[in-house]
Formats: sequence, C-alpha cells, structure tokens
Amino acid sequence: MNIMRFLTPKSNVAYIDSVSTVRNGFEKMTYHKYSAIPVVNPDGVYVGTLTEGDLLRCMLNIGDNDMREHEKVSIKDIVREGWNPAVSITCTVDQLFNRITEQNFVPVVDDRGVFIGIVTRKAVITYLVDAYEKNNAVKTGE
Repeated sequence: MNIMRFLTPKSNVAYIDSVSTVRNGFEKMTYHKYSAIPVVNPDGVYVGTLTEGDLLRCMLNIGDNDMREHEKVSIKDIVREGWNPAVSITCTVDQLFNRITEQNFVPVVDDRGVFIGIVTRKAVITYLVDAYEKNNAVKTGE
C-alpha cells in the first residue's frame, strides 16, 4: 500500500515560511487554532515544525509582550532542527504507522526534500477503523 492514500496535499495544509517572523507564526497558528505547523524555506524544502512551545520560549527570551519586538525574529531562528522529521513519499506504510503514533501529523517530502503535504493521525485512524468495520462486515455476512 502507498502512503499517498493518507496524504493531505500541501495545497490543503497551512504551513509557514521559514523567513516569516515570529509574529507571523503566532498569528497563523492562532488563526488556524493549531498547536504545531510545518515550516518550509522559500524553495519549498521542509525545514521543521513550529510549535506553541517554540513561540512561548521565544517570547520569554525576548521578555516583551509588544508584538513589534516579535517582528524582529525569524521563524528559522527558533524552529528546532530534527524535531518532527519528515518522511519520504516512498516510505512504507509500516514506517508511517510507527511515526504517526508519536505525533499528530507527519510531514511528507519528495525525493528533493520539498514539502508535499502531511499525513494526519486522524487519516490513519479513520482508515484503520474503516478497514476493521469492513473486515467485520465480511465475517458476519452483512
């Protein structure tokens, strides 16, 4: 089975550019009510995932509630490298399932590292529930 079955394409995913400001990140995450959001560089390459915790630490380090101060700091300066790494579009479903148990979404990249979308835990659970129900319907003759 191919992981494309679970993919939410980039065009349907909110993400933020790595050269955006902390204020932009805060506003985008607030608007979408996300606790984490993928970060891509201007070339579309996946850089990492920005979390509420990353923003909070940045705000505490700045020590100022004035949002204008947060326009001076770039997302690329606060995103943690290596946290929530992406999987390749060619990864196996088993690899994907192992990763999705640890996080709410898994970023997916192509062979060049370009962000192409995410797989959500909800998509995987929905698939598994549907497969379970279909299997039970066959066993019971429904």
